[in-house]
Amino acid sequence: MPNRLTLDELEVLGALLSERSLTRVSALLQVSQPAVSKVLARLRRRFADPLFVRSGRGMEPTRRAIALERPIREVLLASRKLDLPLDEFHPQHSNRSFTLFMSDVGVIRLLPHVMRMLQAEAPHVSLHAIQTDSQRLHAKLEAGEVDLAVGPFPALAQTIRRQRLWMEGYRSVVRNGHPRLGPRPTLSAFRNERHIVVAPAGPHPHQAMEKAVQKALPPESIALRVPSFMAAAMVAKYTDLVATLPGRVAEMLAQEIGLQVIHPAIPLPRIPMGLCWHERSHTDAANKWLRSVFRRLFADY
Repeated sequence: MPNRLTLDELEVLGALLSERSLTRVSALLQVSQPAVSKVLARLRRRFADPLFVRSGRGMEPTRRAIALERPIREVLLASRKLDLPLDEFHPQHSNRSFTLFMSDVGVIRLLPHVMRMLQAEAPHVSLHAIQTDSQRLHAKLEAGEVDLAVGPFPALAQTIRRQRLWMEGYRSVVRNGHPRLGPRPTLSAFRNERHIVVAPAGPHPHQAMEKAVQKALPPESIALRVPSFMAAAMVAKYTDLVATLPGRVAEMLAQEIGLQVIHPAIPLPRIPMGLCWHERSHTDAANKWLRSVFRRLFADY
């Protein structure tokens, strides 16, 4: 079996096909003329063909050399592409669609700001926010089905990169004019009210808060369980029930739909919120730009 051709040999053969002169090939490739002659000698033995013969106009390729010209050009072109930098990403002109893993909290609190920035910077870029079992997040990031996850840092493998943006606490909301609760109720007053517990199906980012609420309150004070924070806020607006939400969501919804924010009188956790992405996307220009959008908007939020 003949030895495989090297890229250096293909470079010489390609240059000979275009220049038809050992002298010009030597100058073009910046190697000595004897070195070019040695490569040509190896190629002649490799193909059992002279490849080039001398004529009055220089060196003329044989039929075998002419047949090799096109595949040589294709191989050299492909090899040079390996040295090119990654494709640049131009958000102003891109129509790329990104898939984000976000809870309903992220959708409510973050996406309005993100979409406003995209309208200015990337008017044709679109986002697809999905909510799924967080235990499947690693597989979706690894498969490229999710470009970026936004939320608490889940327990993911080392192939997942993370960047913290801010620490999230919790606040409670009640309807304006609640008959018994003011902005800072006592523990007794807080525990004596009826409460809404947000309990999405399966593992979810705010499970620690859900458990803390259930541990701190007597079982009879839990009046309702709902799958989303938005649902809990809407029920609180039209009843005397208390809903406990992530702090910034509580403040936003209080302003938007008319609620009173109160300090929960029970100990609740604080959780780190940030970005997660797969190692395969770390140097991707488009993914880097998307991460920069979230950092600019929400770092140390």
